[in-house]
Amino acid sequence: MRIRATVAAVTGALALSAFIVPAAAQADGAPGAGVVGAARSVFKTAPHGVQAHVTRAAVDTRVSSVTVNGGKDIVLGTTAAKTITASVTATDNSGIQDAVVFLWHGSNLDSDVDGYLGPKVDDNTSQVSKCTKVNATTSTCKVSFKVDPRSQNDLYKNSLAGTWKVYVSALAKDGEWVEYNAYKSQHVQRASTQTVNAAPEPVKKGKTITVTGKLARANWETYKYQGYVGQPVKLQFRKKNSNTYTTVKTLKTNSTGNLTTTVKAVEDGYWRYNFAGTTTTPAAIATGDFVDVK
Repeated sequence: MRIRATVAAVTGALALSAFIVPAAAQADGAPGAGVVGAARSVFKTAPHGVQAHVTRAAVDTRVSSVTVNGGKDIVLGTTAAKTITASVTATDNSGIQDAVVFLWHGSNLDSDVDGYLGPKVDDNTSQVSKCTKVNATTSTCKVSFKVDPRSQNDLYKNSLAGTWKVYVSALAKDGEWVEYNAYKSQHVQRASTQTVNAAPEPVKKGKTITVTGKLARANWETYKYQGYVGQPVKLQFRKKNSNTYTTVKTLKTNSTGNLTTTVKAVEDGYWRYNFAGTTTTPAAIATGDFVDVK
């Protein structure tokens, strides 16, 4: 966490050069590198003014909570863009004027950033968020931004799926501000699908049922869904008049994401495959396929 307060005024250009992400972070051409610098600099440049380093004790601006996407993982497919809302609750004895929230991917915000998801800001941005006063000192500020899986500035490679860090900064009305490079983490995931087919239908009691299916997930580079390889998936069964599924066995997807297994026909019911999910990919549960056992 870094904390600064307004103690001097210099030109916006000087501020931006002082706080922009270093050239080393942009050398690989990662779309996120440059825009991170602009987002971090918004409270340091015109029209907000510029802040200089002071001791932590000199600043009473605090962030008490941050929520991204309603506390849920961000899941993107191959076509539809999504609007993400983040809220920041912050406090200062003078009140809160504005807040910035964005997600970044990499190992170091100053030198290794390869992904940025957040509001589009520049030197002339006068207000990033919409703040609602809770009381005289505390406000909750909301920031909305669009994430497009087909944008080369957003999710341009599959390796961006997984854990992102959440940057937060809050600006007080007296010019003090506080920033957290990694206030919390956020999962950004490749959308998944799971299918199932149990056959034959109907089937004689005691005969073999073959249950097939496929686990697939969004490929942000080809804009298609591809099989998710080597993942454990549960085969589950629900009796005709029951509301509860029980796990019959667990198997792994093959080299194309496909699943196939056999079971004995005992009674009428529904068969489904259930994938629990990973850090990069959300859970996926097939709709149960009914088999009539004669």
